[in-house]
Amino acid sequence: MVIDRERYLDKLISHMNNGLIKVITGIRRCGKSYLLFEIFYNYLLEQGVSKENIIAVPLDDEEYSELRDPHKLNDYIKNRLVDSNQNYYVFIDEAQYAITKEEMKNPDVPIRLYGVLNGLLRKKNVDVYVTGSNSKFLSSDIMTEFRGRGDEIHIAPLSFSEYLPASGKDKFDAWQEYTYYGGLPHVLVEPDDQSKAAYLERLNREIYLRDICERYDIHEGSGMEELMKLLASAIGSLTNPQKVSDTFTSSGRKGISMPTIANYLKYLQESFIVQKAERYDIKGRKYISTPSKYYYTDIGLRNAFLNFRQYEETHIMENIIYNELIYRGYNVDVGVVEIRANEDGKRTKKQLEVDFVANQGSKRYYIQAAFALPDKEKMDQEQASLVKISDSFKKIIVVSGNTKIWRNEQGITIMSLFDFLLNEDSLEY
Repeated sequence: MVIDRERYLDKLISHMNNGLIKVITGIRRCGKSYLLFEIFYNYLLEQGVSKENIIAVPLDDEEYSELRDPHKLNDYIKNRLVDSNQNYYVFIDEAQYAITKEEMKNPDVPIRLYGVLNGLLRKKNVDVYVTGSNSKFLSSDIMTEFRGRGDEIHIAPLSFSEYLPASGKDKFDAWQEYTYYGGLPHVLVEPDDQSKAAYLERLNREIYLRDICERYDIHEGSGMEELMKLLASAIGSLTNPQKVSDTFTSSGRKGISMPTIANYLKYLQESFIVQKAERYDIKGRKYISTPSKYYYTDIGLRNAFLNFRQYEETHIMENIIYNELIYRGYNVDVGVVEIRANEDGKRTKKQLEVDFVANQGSKRYYIQAAFALPDKEKMDQEQASLVKISDSFKKIIVVSGNTKIWRNEQGITIMSLFDFLLNEDSLEY
């Protein structure tokens, strides 16, 4: 099955030969290697680049195991650079195989692979692309080392607009499947629901949880596993380390301190398993440090952590809308609007929430996710926070089901979930 990931191919094309190392990041199994070794490789061939000028090194392949030694890798690549008048393209896949555990764990031990990449950077006719397991070779590692000389291209699981044509289903059946099993590309080739579920459960157990514990020296993985399940069951809910600690304590779980939980949350973000949305005071124009919301990068992995027993379409829809905004390149916060209200004859302060504040350059959108708007009471409830925002940025309510795009008397645009997801320019309506 060929899935055309045009957005990411276009990014690679626009970053070609820019003198920087292209670091391709993303959650495991989201398609980084396929993008580089299949889609981009074939693009280069179509542009007339010779196969001899594409030096592809998949370090996870046993055939290339000797090249996990950085000195041998360096010799192999430089021996292929035979003509200084021609351009060469170097692909290093699963680069963490060329980094020893001692190098990763001890900040005083230099990482020899970085020396290899630095040497390639100095060659004007060499363009370098690197991928790595997100739990061992994170963007934060290499982007810090190559500050000003590294160029991160982040890959997400399939968006619904990518998933739909590849699924061969109509949008309703595809949506149902997508909300259960998510957008990791291999899900599409599994033959049935049982196989899809087993694949995701296996990834959670054998790849993501194991990788995080190995990277961060977590000797008892049950605490991390419980945290991942807790976040999965609470997508769209406000939380912080203290709240998680209290939940663990109330359920009888002891021995995990609040600082440890804070570190675990950071590890999950660094591994791209969850993403954090901070709260933003819209009127006060400032961030609220805690609590925050956490969303799963892939909704199928979230469901698998809960054994597919907690299917809440409202929260799942909210998570997918968040992922779509991130996919489109927006910075996304949770909005807070503070108002004064009369309750029992007393003036009180009250906070209303805007599901998402999406920013991109000078653009900003305020977005609410609503499962349904059956009557005026529900409409008033969903738009209560939006009508209290005095600036002129666009306000949108995304509703599941079929509805035409329209604008109400409050100036708020209402559109269907499918209109939002399947048209990248939908926020401009």
